[in-house]
Amino acid sequence: MRVYVPLTLPGLAEAHRTGELGAGPFTGYAVTPALRAWYRSDDVEELEYAALGRAALASLRLLAADEDAPRRRIVVAVDVADGAVTAASDGGAEPGEVSVKVTVPLAKAAAVHADADDAERDVTAAARALAAADGGDEAAQTTVDEAEDHELLWFATQELPNLLGRA
Repeated sequence: MRVYVPLTLPGLAEAHRTGELGAGPFTGYAVTPALRAWYRSDDVEELEYAALGRAALASLRLLAADEDAPRRRIVVAVDVADGAVTAASDGGAEPGEVSVKVTVPLAKAAAVHADADDAERDVTAAARALAAADGGDEAAQTTVDEAEDHELLWFATQELPNLLGRA
């Protein structure tokens, strides 16, 4: 199963240093029945893109909680065994949210997705506006949406040293 794991650049640097994406359980996003119902599509590529988008939003939440992290959303795409993943079942879970129950070597990563440098201003504003957007503030939601308008770039895992050097 392809799982999209939200991180920050410091979190990615730690994974690169240790060689482990995370020791289970940790949160990721995948194509789940809840995501299919929320997104209302049967197109697998669209659903994978939606899971990536949910992970990007979760990365933004991590940035909002860590003011010292560089303002770039990071998502690692990793393939794990279906049995290593359980769909989040509580009422507050995001569509596509899963719990990865095992330690995942970073070597299992298929790719890393990250904001380009030109997204920094919008991602910074979105991280600041996220709590207000969650509270229903429409102007704040527009600010969050502007960050989501930035497509995450695709990086091969061999490019991690260069990506981390740009932090």
